[in-house]
Order: sequence, then structure tokens, then C-alpha cells
Amino acid sequence: MISKTIFYIMLAVMLCADAANAQLSAQKDAAYFAVLKAVADYKINDDENKKQVQQLREDKKFNDKLNKMMEKLDNSRSKNATNRRIYNILRQAGKQIYDELD
Repeated sequence: MISKTIFYIMLAVMLCADAANAQLSAQKDAAYFAVLKAVADYKINDDENKKQVQQLREDKKFNDKLNKMMEKLDNSRSKNATNRRIYNILRQAGKQIYDELD
């Protein structure tokens, strides 16, 4: 009886640890995405890039292509292989920037 109780306690501890690890991982991913967005916004507004970015925003052909590219994405991470690859690319880029600036 005691061994079953210990088993269930250990199982509960492991499940809580897995949940905590998943939450920590999600928080790290969120931090990487936030840093990536902040740095991208900062660089987009840089005087060297501002004019070219504005030209792209006004370019109908570019905007049509961008819209077609965005239609391939889905905010569900595991929805499809392309979405998962994009998620991983963004996460890795955010991690690299985060590590570089930290």
C-alpha cells in the first residue's frame, strides 16, 4: 500500500515538473519572439531602412505577394510542417538576438 502511495506521489511530482518545464519553455519562446519583434521594429524605423520599408509598404505587387505568403501561416504551431519550420526559424532567430544582447 505504501509503495503505491509513493508511486502516485512520484508520478504527481513528475507530471508537475513536466508542466513546469513546458510553461518555462513557453515563457522562453515568448521572450524570444518579443525580443525579435522589438529589434525588427527598431531596425525598420532606423533611418537607413525607413525609406525602403515605406516604399515596400506602398508597393502593391509586394503587398500582394506578402499577403499570399501570410495566408500559408497558421498560429497553431503544429498545424503543418511549414508553420512548424517558420516557428522554429523565428524562435531560433529570437534566441540568437536575445543571447547576443543579453
